[in-house]
Amino acid sequence: MPVVTSAEYQEMLNRAKTGAFAYPAINVSSSQTLNAALAGLQAAGSDGILQVSTGGADYWSGPTIKNRVSGALGFAAFAREVAKNYSIKVALHTDHCAEDQLAGFVRPLLDLSAAQVKSGGQPIFNSHMWDGSAVPLARNLEIAKELLTKTNEIGAVLEIEVGVVGGEEDGVEGGMGEHLYTTVEDGMKTAQALGLGENGRYLAALTFGNVHGVYKPGNVKLRPELLAEIQTEVGKKYGKDKPFDLVFHGGSGSTSEEIAEAVRNGVIKMNIDTDLQYAFTRPIVDHMLKNYDGVLRIDGEVGDKKTYDPRNWGKLAEAGMSKRVAEAASQLGSAGKSNW
Repeated sequence: MPVVTSAEYQEMLNRAKTGAFAYPAINVSSSQTLNAALAGLQAAGSDGILQVSTGGADYWSGPTIKNRVSGALGFAAFAREVAKNYSIKVALHTDHCAEDQLAGFVRPLLDLSAAQVKSGGQPIFNSHMWDGSAVPLARNLEIAKELLTKTNEIGAVLEIEVGVVGGEEDGVEGGMGEHLYTTVEDGMKTAQALGLGENGRYLAALTFGNVHGVYKPGNVKLRPELLAEIQTEVGKKYGKDKPFDLVFHGGSGSTSEEIAEAVRNGVIKMNIDTDLQYAFTRPIVDHMLKNYDGVLRIDGEVGDKKTYDPRNWGKLAEAGMSKRVAEAASQLGSAGKSNW
């Protein structure tokens, strides 16, 4: 199955860590963006992670319905079906979920997966993110510890955020400032509370100046060297090399050098959303402007069905996003590594 099993997801993560590369983690909010993601990964010969946020899951269920559990299940079912047509493999993940969203998103999905695993199946999602960046670290890790037990029981992986990503995503405001940088002390507290794999596998989004959304180079000060410092100090205490499996959030606008340094320091998953939204939308704008008199019925005319057919401009949008996905896989070093 092109959507990985629990064991295959572990293998994916191990492969990235030992091979010093990272997977593109692609936020998708529709069948078109999901198809574009798969096509881009296939073109690059890269495995990857398809993920849905709370807002994305709302949209999957229908913008007038906004049932994020239903939307997430719909996304997972659709992904499992269409991914069968590709030779690469993908994992399914739920993105940012704040404390007030857990009861309406991650917890019900964990319960549904538990029932499925109990009857001999696989978890619906390979991993889930708990976003505790808006609460004190002690509370963040308390909830993370409880959720890690649940994900471990069903063969899934937990993702946590230690520190704060700036900007805004799905209603969670990170702001700007020194709180955007995770400290060595934060890393120590995380390892002490959750362990380093013995209590279940988790991915850690340690923040180093990251900001959600898009920004011009120079407007945000990224410090990927901070990841190396945390990995080294925690590793010394526990006798492990690069003890954390790291995630890079808020990477739009980052330079190739910053991304490469983050990957060298243990990042094995990088979230990509804003850049892909633009890559999807830009060809649509180009098509509409070039075919203005065809997509509109002006002055009593009937327009040109071929130009306003959503399949026509939709293909262009998917191709634009697919190209950017392939570029991301190349940049992260995962291109050509799908050799199952």
